[in-house]
Amino acid sequence: MGPRLNDRIRITPIRLLDENGEMVGIVETDDARRRAMELGLDLVEIAADVRPPVCRIMDYGKFKYEQSKKDKANKAKSKASELKEVRLGRSMKIGEHDIAIRVAQARRFLIEGHKVQIVQNFKGREIAHRDRGDVRMRAIVAELADLGRVELMPRMNGRRLTMIIGPDKQRVEAWKKAQRAAGKPELPSVPDIIDEIDDDDDDEGDTEA
Repeated sequence: MGPRLNDRIRITPIRLLDENGEMVGIVETDDARRRAMELGLDLVEIAADVRPPVCRIMDYGKFKYEQSKKDKANKAKSKASELKEVRLGRSMKIGEHDIAIRVAQARRFLIEGHKVQIVQNFKGREIAHRDRGDVRMRAIVAELADLGRVELMPRMNGRRLTMIIGPDKQRVEAWKKAQRAAGKPELPSVPDIIDEIDDDDDDEGDTEA
């Protein structure tokens, strides 16, 4: 249920805010309603639970429209901010070129406002060398430092080493500004073949050097 408007405001007197949001003071409701009508605006009750109730003179139709736009923008922003997963292959055997492609994908996600979960899987006896995964994670953090910051430090879950990097709004905006100044696109292009890269030669033949 929306606020009371104009003739639906029965209580008098009221505490009035004018069309500029400035406090007028306590006035009779009829006087406030008349003032609003002379301006071609509405008298809107904005705080009904106090005495006297607080009312404001405004264009209620315009207010509702702008509020609707804000609500839609907030919903879109909420929907846009998702947790994206970038997998560094099915084992530690992924090549540097393929890692670079995945880092490029993570960069794009950060620029779009998403948080990114980086996942490194270990296979067979690779699990005994978790430190290699930590080194790889630190390198990725360094590569993405111009766009984001670590929100969840690398941690093991079974054979998965994961961390979460979130976008830093100021860094992302600075990056976009630099791209525009250089006449470059704000979003880097990323090959659509990431999940098709074979980084895991022989599943049964994994050995550690």
